Amino acid sequence: MTRPLALWQRVPAPVADLVVVAAAAVDVWLNLWDDSRLGVALAALGCAALAFRRRFPLGVFLFTLPVALTQDVAVAPLVALFTLAERSRNRALLAVCVATSAVASSTPWPLGGITEFGRAMTLIAFVYSLATAAAPVLFGQLLQTQRDLSRRLTEIEEARAHERALHAQAVLARERAQLAREMHDVVSHQVSLIAVQAGALQVAAKDPEAKEAARTIRSLSVTTLDELRTMVTLLRASGGRATELTPQPTLADLNKLVQSSGTQAQLKGALPPTVGTPAQRALYRAVQEALTNVRKHAPGATASVELWQDGKDIGVTVTNTPPTRPSLPLPGSQQGLVGLRERAEILHGTLESGPTAEGGYRVRLRIPLSTD
Repeated sequence: MTRPLALWQRVPAPVADLVVVAAAAVDVWLNLWDDSRLGVALAALGCAALAFRRRFPLGVFLFTLPVALTQDVAVAPLVALFTLAERSRNRALLAVCVATSAVASSTPWPLGGITEFGRAMTLIAFVYSLATAAAPVLFGQLLQTQRDLSRRLTEIEEARAHERALHAQAVLARERAQLAREMHDVVSHQVSLIAVQAGALQVAAKDPEAKEAARTIRSLSVTTLDELRTMVTLLRASGGRATELTPQPTLADLNKLVQSSGTQAQLKGALPPTVGTPAQRALYRAVQEALTNVRKHAPGATASVELWQDGKDIGVTVTNTPPTRPSLPLPGSQQGLVGLRERAEILHGTLESGPTAEGGYRVRLRIPLSTD
């Protein structure tokens, strides 16, 4: 069943619409009940309306009701119901449409013939029409749910891959930081002692060869210390691939960050060129964390990133709209905003975060310009 459906979905939309209209027209031609001008005109209008079912599903369904009332047909109203159910999430509206379609299909035409048809037969026809109308609605809702699940599985896989990449970078950064501490605290200290002892031996030695050897040892020790300091600096400045994390990001990289965030976001405002490097890094990390949270916890939301200056304070505000789909239960360290708040406190600034009145979320970082 899935394979024919997949093949049908590959058919271009105009071709599929033409096939549907043709099938509805054949259905009317084979089961024409009311051959008056009004009946034929209503049938033609209902069949032609199916060509616009993707853009106006509810309107097209309403156009097929006269066809179901005046003719003994099934294709036009059922196709309209299926299209409406595939695109609408309003269950109450779908229930009303099913009942309305069943009434139109089971009511004898012309209306004066209801007494001849019999109330019992009319009721039986209504129950049969109700079950028939419910089938395409259930099938349309099933396809809608299948698409939602497929989209959510894709989002979960992307989010997990992103989390794995971030975790790998965090582990590498911790290992490099630990290695830098060991080199600074242990290796550098011992090499310094070697240099000091070699200097003392150079002063105290009487033998020229011993004095020259001590001088060489001291010179090599000093050179090794310089190289160790350079290596420690590089290790502390990097936590992953050098092309990504060295040098540290600045405000000039914000536009690229917003465009590659995976969220529909807009960057507004500007800051003076006197903003120092620590403040620029803090602002960049605030935007990065906020947009990551939008992608993880507010699927389908849009975001606004605004740089601003208020007197002697500068900052950034990231605001997102409410999600259009339920959020996904994704893993996380729950330390992103905590780290941003600590970074803000180091710069004598503040970080505010919380939900908005419209149902979205806002992150606002404020830093004194004078601290840089």
